Amino acid sequence: MVSNALSLSGLVRGIRGQKSAAQVSAYVSAALGDIKSELRSTDGFDKANALRKLTFLQMMGYDMSWASFPAIETMSSPRFAHKRVGYLAATQGFAEDTEVVLLTTNLLKKELRSPCGYAAGLAVNCLSNIVTADLAQDLLPDLVELVRHPSPYVRKKAVLGLFKLFVRYPQGLRLAFDAVRGCLDDPDPSVVSCAVNVVTELSDKNPRNYLVLAPQFFRLLTSSSNNWTLIKVVKLLGSLVGEEPRLARKLLEPLARIVQNTQAKSLLYEAVYTITLAIPFARKADGSVPKSVPALVRLCSDTLGTFVGEADQNLKYLGLVGFVSLAASHPRAAVEHRGPILQCLCDDDVTIRTRALELLAGMATRRNLRELVTQLLGHVELAGGAYRDALISRVVAMCRKDKYERVEDFGWYTG
Repeated sequence: MVSNALSLSGLVRGIRGQKSAAQVSAYVSAALGDIKSELRSTDGFDKANALRKLTFLQMMGYDMSWASFPAIETMSSPRFAHKRVGYLAATQGFAEDTEVVLLTTNLLKKELRSPCGYAAGLAVNCLSNIVTADLAQDLLPDLVELVRHPSPYVRKKAVLGLFKLFVRYPQGLRLAFDAVRGCLDDPDPSVVSCAVNVVTELSDKNPRNYLVLAPQFFRLLTSSSNNWTLIKVVKLLGSLVGEEPRLARKLLEPLARIVQNTQAKSLLYEAVYTITLAIPFARKADGSVPKSVPALVRLCSDTLGTFVGEADQNLKYLGLVGFVSLAASHPRAAVEHRGPILQCLCDDDVTIRTRALELLAGMATRRNLRELVTQLLGHVELAGGAYRDALISRVVAMCRKDKYERVEDFGWYTG
């Protein structure tokens, strides 16, 4: 028997064919009435078709929370095409307070153990979006088991899904930490990339907890050719240099190689920025610094100078941020780039002007204070509002630092 129900494409054409908002509202209301009737059907095709249309309407802002139970029924369909529609409807329609979420526990557990990797992948994706603390606690062992699945497709979904479970059930991290750690050594690069992403996100609040993974991340730094994976690896290692000075010294050479060889701007910046973070912690036990540090400072300065000279506002801003970080250990590193940095004070973007001002204030010495203040006062005359106040505050702070030690002529200062 052929169904007469309107298809999703027919619904979309019908909505587009309406001439006014009032007509659209009336058309959708009539369509929702038909959808409710179709969801009561015992025919799996009609029910899946109705859910497909309802999911589309949910993306237009219409409520579909009332269809939670039909979504679960469709999720349990033996047909994969229908099952996929049900899982998508649950992903979009279920909220934390959806009462029937607990009814999905056994269904998800069954799917996670399915011999079909694509069915397991559907379940992982849905679980990641609807997970509650109870679901996370009940299904954590099943997801950990999927990390050892023979299919890389399933393994990478499982390790990403674990992150969402850890957010809802933090105690699960201790129970599944070894599984995530093992994924860093997975033979498939896509699984490794997913594991790196998970660890990087987890380490955001307390990097020290992940110091034990430094050897694996260092191996990835020197062996991976995936730029996006390397960006995450470099970021995480940069957050660990303050915890382990030996790591800081060890990172300098491979990071320098990346700076010298990569063409990817994003990776180039992360490598340079991490060098600026590592240099202050690279001192040896006797207080000496590695012989390579002066050359690295020059490399960072030259690279950041090219960023500041870029027309792209984002790259310009990143260059200034990098110089601020480098200036923390080597205040004179940006002096030869003072011209381009001063030009940033004329930029339309206030964030660029603010960063440039912060950097210029750190460049002041007895020798250049007068010239620098004169240039900044020229910008004060053209500025207004909060930025003008910030300029004046910086000028005053530069002059009175260390009890006015840099001011050679108080007549000039007071005049």
